[in-house]
Amino acid sequence: MGIIVVAVILFATEKLRVDVIALMVLLTLVITGLLDARQAFSGFSSTAVITVWAVYIVSGGLFRTGVADFIGVNIIRLAGASPVRLTVAIMLTCGIMSGFMNNIGATAVLLPAVVSIARQAKIPVSKLLIPLSFSSLLGGQLTIIGTPPNILANNILASRGLPTFAFFDITPLGAVVLGTGILFMALVGRRLLPARTPVGEQPAAHLRDYVSEVRISPDSPLAGQTLVESRLGADYDLTVIALVRDGKTQTALHRDTRLQPYDLLMVEGSAENLLRSRETLGLVIEAEHKLELEEIDEEQAHIVEATLAPRSPMIGRTLRQMRFRDRYGFTALAIWRQGEVLTQRLRDVRLRFGDTLLLRGPRRRLPALQESNKFLVLEPVKVELRRQRKAPIAVGIMALVLVLATLVGFDISTAMVTGSLLMVLLGVLTMDEAYESIEWRSVFLIAGMLPLGLAMEATGTARFLADLLIGLLGGLGPLGVLAGIYILGSMITEPMSNAAAAVLVVPIAIDTALGLGANPQAFVLAAVIGAATSFLTPVGHQANVLVFGPGGYRFFDYTRVGAPLNVALFAATMIFLPLLWPLFK
Repeated sequence: MGIIVVAVILFATEKLRVDVIALMVLLTLVITGLLDARQAFSGFSSTAVITVWAVYIVSGGLFRTGVADFIGVNIIRLAGASPVRLTVAIMLTCGIMSGFMNNIGATAVLLPAVVSIARQAKIPVSKLLIPLSFSSLLGGQLTIIGTPPNILANNILASRGLPTFAFFDITPLGAVVLGTGILFMALVGRRLLPARTPVGEQPAAHLRDYVSEVRISPDSPLAGQTLVESRLGADYDLTVIALVRDGKTQTALHRDTRLQPYDLLMVEGSAENLLRSRETLGLVIEAEHKLELEEIDEEQAHIVEATLAPRSPMIGRTLRQMRFRDRYGFTALAIWRQGEVLTQRLRDVRLRFGDTLLLRGPRRRLPALQESNKFLVLEPVKVELRRQRKAPIAVGIMALVLVLATLVGFDISTAMVTGSLLMVLLGVLTMDEAYESIEWRSVFLIAGMLPLGLAMEATGTARFLADLLIGLLGGLGPLGVLAGIYILGSMITEPMSNAAAAVLVVPIAIDTALGLGANPQAFVLAAVIGAATSFLTPVGHQANVLVFGPGGYRFFDYTRVGAPLNVALFAATMIFLPLLWPLFK
């Protein structure tokens, strides 16, 4: 119990990464003697962990060949410009995709399309992005591979010698969950969503303190130096946006661009830094000359928004460390972070997942930015980026996985590993790309937390908590106890990941059902659906974090919509779960 309490506190404070916390839990179980080393490290060889990483690889194949893009974009376009129809189409599309690929991947695939369609339809993008992320969590209940808690629950049932779920066993209940979420958002939730202005649509005055033109005097020490040698950015926090020489404007600047006497520089930065540089660098402020940003060739200086991709290596690093401008040709104008617009010393800001960057650079360099695994560019780029010729192969592999798991009788883990291997052998992915597709943090989180479930069973903790729950709610009957399991799952999932919540709640759900002589599968479903309701905060799930910046949201925007959605899902689950999965067989 003490380990559980400390783990929940660590998850809630977010001082450490979730995978680090999971490994700390694992080692603590060994050091305290609750488990031996073989039991503690058994999570890394469990079918749950194997299935999870295989799902990520198969999802990566669908992503890189453009299959998910094609399906998502075309279905959403059929909805037209009606806010209600768009909400329904987005949630239905993302929800179904999430049943067959990981939640974050489904959200990431559709994010640029939803932003683009919102702008075309003149609908605030904040009205559509929370429905997008929420539907990815709801749709994960459509199949047993839709979300890690489902896979974990199946693994725990198998380890206890109890009946497990087949691939589509949970689909009817998952359809009820997804349908309830869509109906709620279309009728009620969209009215609770704010109309926020994301960073790329804010007035320029809010994005920059000062934009001006300075001319390099003949005796300036900058004459003859490159941009990197000038240290305008490093020492003065000034960004050179454009350069005018002999009447011609240049925007394709890089660190080795050499400055010459009489060059006119368009610089961005604070007035204080500009005046400081004038005194020491021999710069002349051209008050009478005013080169507006809009005058620069749009093809050469295109403004675009981008957010960090889910597994971006940029997380925790700075633009300076990545030599961002040299590599991609874009300059960061602002960073949107949790409701705040950052404009100072952007090259030294350590980036976080969920940050949205406002970038300016040549349109021709957009494909390189979008092709990287570091950013999601929030606008469509008409260029062949993925292996579209391999798309039929990727679809065929996914169909084969379904056949193996449903008709042939393969274990789900075996079917998914077969699919992931075929993705590599048939050239849909390289082996390096397969490794890149895996969300390793989730893999280590699950492998590290699974032994906690073993310890809860071995020490009688799960049985103790189950008896306590039955004692508290037993007077309300089996349905009241089922409701308690659901609520417990939904409460625990907020301060920690839904996978970790499942590890804690599923053993309690199983022992509670056995104590009542009830159907364990019904109680396990209540636990995993409750664990999937991470709607109250943006940090409840990575899909929520992913849309936080692009939507321009604030922290409690999620709570305003998520709290009543939780109530609606609870009511629907309590009505339909006992009908589809009788509590007593």
